[in-house]
Amino acid sequence: MDGQNLVLQVNDGKVVLRPFQPFILETQFYPKGTETLPLSEAVILAPSKLMPEVKEKDNIIYFNLPDGIRAEVSKAPFQISYYLKKELLLRESDGYFDADTLKGFKFEIQEGEALYGGGERALPLDRRGYRLPLYNRAAYSNEEFAPQMNFGMPLMISSRKYALLYDNAPIGFIDVGNTNEEELAFETIGGRSSYVVVAGKDYPDMLNHLTNLTGKQPLPPLWMFGNFSSRFGYHSQEEVLSTIQKFREKEVPVDAIILDLYWFGPDVKGDMGTLDWYKPNFPNPDQMIKTLKDQDVKTILITEPFITTTSKKWEEAKNKKVLGTDHLGKPFVYEFFFGETGLVDVFKPEAAQWFWDIYKGLNNQGVAGWWGDLGEPEVHPSELHHVNGTADEVHNIYGHQWAKVIYDGYRKDFPDQRPFILMRSGYVGSQRYGMVPWSGDVSRTFGGLTPQPQISMTMGLSGVPYMHSDLGGFVNWDFTQEDVTELYIRWLQYGVFQPVYRPHAQEQIPSEVIHYDGEAFDIVKKYIEYRYKMLPYNYSLAYENSTTGMPLLRPLFLEEEENEELKNESLTYMWGDAYLVSPVTKKGGREQQLYLPEGKNWYHLWNGKKYEGGQNITVDAPLDELPVFVKGGSIIPLSTKPLQSTEDYTSEDITFQVWRDAEVDNHSITMYADDGKTFGNIEKGNYQLIDVLANYSKKGVDITLSKSGNYDGAPETRNITLEIHNVPTYPKSVGIDKKKMPAEECDMGYDQEKHILKIKIKWSGEQKRIIIRDGKLKK
Repeated sequence: MDGQNLVLQVNDGKVVLRPFQPFILETQFYPKGTETLPLSEAVILAPSKLMPEVKEKDNIIYFNLPDGIRAEVSKAPFQISYYLKKELLLRESDGYFDADTLKGFKFEIQEGEALYGGGERALPLDRRGYRLPLYNRAAYSNEEFAPQMNFGMPLMISSRKYALLYDNAPIGFIDVGNTNEEELAFETIGGRSSYVVVAGKDYPDMLNHLTNLTGKQPLPPLWMFGNFSSRFGYHSQEEVLSTIQKFREKEVPVDAIILDLYWFGPDVKGDMGTLDWYKPNFPNPDQMIKTLKDQDVKTILITEPFITTTSKKWEEAKNKKVLGTDHLGKPFVYEFFFGETGLVDVFKPEAAQWFWDIYKGLNNQGVAGWWGDLGEPEVHPSELHHVNGTADEVHNIYGHQWAKVIYDGYRKDFPDQRPFILMRSGYVGSQRYGMVPWSGDVSRTFGGLTPQPQISMTMGLSGVPYMHSDLGGFVNWDFTQEDVTELYIRWLQYGVFQPVYRPHAQEQIPSEVIHYDGEAFDIVKKYIEYRYKMLPYNYSLAYENSTTGMPLLRPLFLEEEENEELKNESLTYMWGDAYLVSPVTKKGGREQQLYLPEGKNWYHLWNGKKYEGGQNITVDAPLDELPVFVKGGSIIPLSTKPLQSTEDYTSEDITFQVWRDAEVDNHSITMYADDGKTFGNIEKGNYQLIDVLANYSKKGVDITLSKSGNYDGAPETRNITLEIHNVPTYPKSVGIDKKKMPAEECDMGYDQEKHILKIKIKWSGEQKRIIIRDGKLKK
């Protein structure tokens, strides 16, 4: 033992078992002659002080973490196995290997085990049978099959409720039973010879440990949960302002507008790297940004890490030595689609500061968020050198580091502001820098839509909660607007129940709903309005993610962990704990087959029809209806007032939608509320939690409201609407704190056809119990 670490001498070096917490154990291999390993780019957790127990019997060394993982080390042949209680989690097969060009670790795959992760891939949810490149690369116009995409991660999540992180950044592969169906292999060109096993009592527990290890996502600004206006791209200040004016005229909610590369140049090629306003088309950006802000709309700008030799910042970048170099230390210049270019060396402190100073100046001008594009980097020659290694050694962490540059800049110069950092490439742990990734330049087809839920749920399981897509699809292959209208409707319906609502596309066909008419406009507008109605629910999911690591978009197997049939289900999913969503991904689809997990009843969101869980069903799915179900017993916080912007939202007016169910005894939820903008509110305790507990019985429903905490600007009183579904008849009585005393301040209404009871009260935050007793049904 070396402190709390177990150190083992082996023929070709040294193995160190290093515990972080009872459920987190790292295994390091030091080849002969190696004294230290490179620093981890994924892990930020410091090891806790533990008292591991070490025993040796016969050929086995037992390394027990208190109430956690047990490692069993077989001395001859040398092999390490990992257990939680008496259950085998994972076992090395060959363990560490060195095959000259590729090095890494190999593990056994257990019978029936599903393995998820590896980052962003358009593949089945279970990755078994695939060899996944660990090289971040754009999959342009991808559809249902894209094994290599923008955001690779050397991380696998097992159906046996453990995570396995190969803590090494250089390029390589994950072989998930492709070469040998019973073996999982992590293979890279070199670097850190280490892996971490993360276990848990269940999936939520394991995800909490994993995000403790790699970092939790900071709470995003509230406005991120609104609607974005975005396309490739807006060419002028006039076009930007007229677009938002049309949103307001048509009363379509919107919170932000994203400017693609035309903000710094009139053409696609030649100006990348200028990173300043193209004044002929944007003559007064300060006034434009102010005008947008006055309309409650945030301005977001695209940036790229490429500085072309024809851009206005080329000489400055070259003279200040902020670019990646060749082997002689000169700026490495190469041909790229956007022109002859160099690449900012974001790992070099002086280059990071130079880059951040540009962002800082634009932030001072009023820019509210950043779009980091092409950050794989999209073209990254192996011969290029960074201050900390070759291109191949650091390629997969380039986007990760770029996000860190911006995030750290905010913490230093704008410490109270929550950053918005939209990027398409990153690494394990990028969520801790506030990164919001999207799935790249997806095809504008139903094939492009199909893998999007899987991509988001895979990334959420891996700690990255806000993976989303260009809603409507990006790449247009000579389609007309009429050709893609059905797809557009279906994709934007799905968009309501996923992390970020951001339509975006090539400009031949508009991505903004304001440019659609008739049925398409009416349907999409209605769904955008529902997205805004869900704001307190979605914001509470964000709070849950930032404190526990639970993703917003969740696979069905989290609802029914032991159901083998759900291991590879990637179309139907949970949005938080309450909603089950099944997007229509087939052209002409007007009905949907889906599974409802057992143990609960489920209610059709749009018509209230009840379905028993534990069965496959077929439901109608007309074009204006996304199949969505609510779990029986759920309590959903919603905005009472219609919103045109998140700036209109206040937790002063909240509706709690209560889905009463005869088979649920009780259910509780916690709603999160703060000022929506200040960084670190959770850590500082500058927030309120509103707890709602519903006790259901044959006699009626008891609902208890309570509040804890406070924040600057919190409402002194709240107007609460209880919208209780499945109330069989007009209630016999409604009382507050006393069963048979109707409250004077209680405003009540009952919808006899829909069986919905609405009760409105003014609440000042004290614990309050609302007691509803059913009336007698007419025979």
